[in-house]
Amino acid sequence: MSFESAEALLTEARDLTDARLAARASLLRRSPGGRDGEALAYALGTAGKRVRPALVLASYRAAGGRSPGIGGIAAAVEIVHTYSLVHDDLPCMDDDDQRRGRPTTHMEYDVATATRVGFVMVPVAVEELADGAAELGLDTARLGRMAGILLEASGIRGMVGGQWLDLEAEGRTLDLSELVEIHRRKTGALIEAACVIGALAAGGDPAMVATLTAYGREIGVAFQIADDLLDATATTEQLGKTAGRDATLEKATYVSVLGQEAARQEALRHAEAARSALADGGVRSDALLTLAGYIVQRRS
Repeated sequence: MSFESAEALLTEARDLTDARLAARASLLRRSPGGRDGEALAYALGTAGKRVRPALVLASYRAAGGRSPGIGGIAAAVEIVHTYSLVHDDLPCMDDDDQRRGRPTTHMEYDVATATRVGFVMVPVAVEELADGAAELGLDTARLGRMAGILLEASGIRGMVGGQWLDLEAEGRTLDLSELVEIHRRKTGALIEAACVIGALAAGGDPAMVATLTAYGREIGVAFQIADDLLDATATTEQLGKTAGRDATLEKATYVSVLGQEAARQEALRHAEAARSALADGGVRSDALLTLAGYIVQRRS
């Protein structure tokens, strides 16, 4: 599949996910309502590439799923991702005032409101996951397993732990193994979870789940390396957020540790490892193959 095919898949995933996010935002404006409800709706209303929903969709189809009800599962993953962005931008974290081309939630409202918004989004994501699972006719055991994977990816063994390590690493020189650990948790954990949850939603067998776990683990690291490169080489207008923040904050990144060209080669290596995982597991999916290419070649 071509780069254009990746864009078509992302557009499909975006349409499915954005419809669910808009419906959820409407509910949140009524309950909890008020300023918090508006802030939650604002955060959910940001436009994004929707790579994680696309991975949910592609993994679901690779495992044999066909129902449009997968949109609810994809939206749940995107809500968790949005929570991480809201908190990542706070002054006590990366202190950024722009995200996805508009003011961050704490700039539009205030720090206390944005902090609450991030926390509340986690149970909101579980509600969306449960609604999506009901549409797909999944039993409570399957829903429980999917919820456990999503919450673990969002917590101390995933994004929270990765962010913690990332903040502690500012201004320090890391070796490559330490850097990989940050990347696998801060960014890679949710990307891996998106692939696994998609497979589980389709009733994928253990071999299918194992294959997509391996694919997701590699492509998650590739995604963060590509982010490191974009922060160093793209403009604020291209990124929709402040470019060059990694250098300003003296963050440990693949670019700071290896340099741009070696980082680019590492991203390609991880993308190729993701493709190899599919081949080794006997999983045929043009969509997952083309997403692997898109993730390391994207321009924003």
